[in-house]
Amino acid sequence: MGQYKYTVYVDDNFHYMDESERYKLGEFDDCAAAIAACKQIVDECLQHNCGKGEDLYVTYLMFGEDPFIRTDDPNCKFSARDYARERVRVLAEGK
Repeated sequence: MGQYKYTVYVDDNFHYMDESERYKLGEFDDCAAAIAACKQIVDECLQHNCGKGEDLYVTYLMFGEDPFIRTDDPNCKFSARDYARERVRVLAEGK
């Protein structure tokens, strides 16, 4: 195992700031694996929500799952909101 531990947690945007709705997805050996797990959560959320274009992003912000990484690695960064915004843009271009 590397120098750092990467733990992914998932919050529920519908229950914003309610830590009782949070769950631990798991621990990962590297940042790339933790980010991939976060992206998968957001992608699955976007695929299952109803809405198109900006509506999809708003729906995600209101009801989607919000994964994040806890680590001491200062170089491991992930924003579920930024990733969701980009994925919605890509999905809108593909339709």
